[in-house]
Amino acid sequence: MFGSEADFDELVTTAHGLGIRVVLDLVMNHTSDEHAWFIASRRRQEPYTDWYIWRDSPGVGTDGTLLPPNDWVSWFGGPAWTFDPVRGQAFHHTFLAEQPELDWRVPAVEAAQWSMVRGWLERGVDGFRLDTFNVFLKDAEMRSNPPRRGSTAWDRQVHVHDYDQPDLPALIERFRAVVDEHPGRMSVGELFAGSTEGAAALTRDRHLVFDWELLTRPWTAAAFRAALRRRERAFGDDRWPTIVLSNHDQPRHASRLADSIGATGPDRDAVARAAALLLLTVRGTPFLYYGEEIGMVTTEPKTVEEVRDPVGKRYWPLRKGRDGERTPMQWDATAHAGFTTGSPWLPVPPSYRERNVYAQARDGNSILSFYRQLTALRRRSPAILDGSYTALDDDPHVYSYTRTARAQKVIVVLNMSNERRTFRLPSPIRTGPFVYNVALSNLPRAERTISSTMSLAPFEAVILEAPTR
Repeated sequence: MFGSEADFDELVTTAHGLGIRVVLDLVMNHTSDEHAWFIASRRRQEPYTDWYIWRDSPGVGTDGTLLPPNDWVSWFGGPAWTFDPVRGQAFHHTFLAEQPELDWRVPAVEAAQWSMVRGWLERGVDGFRLDTFNVFLKDAEMRSNPPRRGSTAWDRQVHVHDYDQPDLPALIERFRAVVDEHPGRMSVGELFAGSTEGAAALTRDRHLVFDWELLTRPWTAAAFRAALRRRERAFGDDRWPTIVLSNHDQPRHASRLADSIGATGPDRDAVARAAALLLLTVRGTPFLYYGEEIGMVTTEPKTVEEVRDPVGKRYWPLRKGRDGERTPMQWDATAHAGFTTGSPWLPVPPSYRERNVYAQARDGNSILSFYRQLTALRRRSPAILDGSYTALDDDPHVYSYTRTARAQKVIVVLNMSNERRTFRLPSPIRTGPFVYNVALSNLPRAERTISSTMSLAPFEAVILEAPTR
């Protein structure tokens, strides 16, 4: 569906020629139920007989159906077990029944996975995003999870046995040993249903972990300050965090953050710019979801017939699925937004006519231009790149912090409210070439010293270089 292996090799070669590195989304927790491994395993054909998590049913329930091997549930609802009449056993799936899970405790499974990883590395891949990596290992005894109060079947369990097992860090070290056979390759793990503390615990030397804390926060100074305080406490100085505001499973942050405070009209783009500044200046490695650099918005399907996401198909209209944040990249104002000459998997939102890369690249005040300024600044600023982070105060409307490294100190100030606010500087600040202003509200660009307070327009954010001694 996505092209041949020769097409992939051409992609890598062309990308490398342009100075672009290629990172693959690596799904190692499960396969399709149509995969050759699973077809062989359900028929008990060696060597694949025990490659998946198969268990016998403990008996028949009062309704006459087979009981599941334990109480584990699927993230998408219902038991996490499906009985297979071909094999005569149930197989485990944290997600859809069409996604049976491999048994990582079988040595042959781990060996096959590492062989696959080596194959991609030998073809020039520069790194991997590990899909739901903290679900790889299960409790060896397959014990049921303890109950708790919750609004859904998933939330009514304490998930101590179906993911985040104590021997997972050792598995990640073995994975990194394989990756390190090719120096300079990166890896990042997608934390499934985990906390900031869980992300920090699984972060290794050379292996990042997505921390989802900021995905849950409204656009307020108090919320973001608290989230960053929690993250800094969890990661400390010896682990390197990630910064994530949106991804393919969550509403786009240009929409989500503005909606969280009821921002409308031009204020929505002001919030998007301020979010860009925060994403690229707090401590950690930023991950930017495609389209956010032009302020693309979440565009949900209007009818169930338009839905592609299995979640939306199953739970419509209670949950409309994740199609709204997965629409094609809006490159220009031509047919299908310049994304394809064919028919895209999802329709292009009407906003592509005005909101696209071609138009914003020619507008010095666009969100895209602002991202370009920020990324250029980040590259040449040691303080922003890998400096320490310190929050400045507890103002409920203005979020401010310093980044410090190698004789450079930067102060970042964000007015996260829709009213003008005053910020009192902790020390004299030198403005000038280092000043960037989200709201473009005439802050002087010439060299100048500000010694007391700054007046910030609604949703205004600035970066200032402080003198060092």
